[in-house]
Amino acid sequence: MANIQPPDALLVQNYVAGNEEALSTLIKRHESRIYGFIYSKISDRDISNDIFQDTFIKVIKTLKSNSYNEEGKFLPWVMRISHNLIIDHFRKNKKMPLFRETEEFSIFSIMSDDSPTIENKIISDQVERDIKKLIEELPLDQKEVLVMRMYQDMSFKEISEITGVSINTSLGRMRYALMNLRKVIDKHQIVLTN
Repeated sequence: MANIQPPDALLVQNYVAGNEEALSTLIKRHESRIYGFIYSKISDRDISNDIFQDTFIKVIKTLKSNSYNEEGKFLPWVMRISHNLIIDHFRKNKKMPLFRETEEFSIFSIMSDDSPTIENKIISDQVERDIKKLIEELPLDQKEVLVMRMYQDMSFKEISEITGVSINTSLGRMRYALMNLRKVIDKHQIVLTN
């Protein structure tokens, strides 16, 4: 007989009822996903650890004060808390994150030249830097959706759960982000192909 894991909602109830073990089970269950999300935005282990700790301090305070009412949506709720703490961190430090590179993603696959000469690589890197600067000019909510979608390969469903807005709002922000990028590209007359 397989060991059946209790659902999050039951663990939350047990913790609120005084079972401290239930919380550590919840943390262990979701730790890698939540920490991974934080680290993907911060790229600094110490700060990520701090935000991870702060996230669970907030979770504990909310659960202890009996003001938690996200039926069956524990993980998206915790992700939203960590997401807000990440934004607070960047506001305090007056800078938005640099984007983590991934092997398979080179900004919107603009540079699709099959012969990666040194010259093409230099141009490609320059385009990449230029686009990052352009993305920095976007409003925070648009930039956030764009980064989650393009750099972290999240679905619009995941984006809407983490940011706490509807899927349609996430789609709209992505559309506006792309439209605004195009406007900035036109304004600066940037050529994105070589």
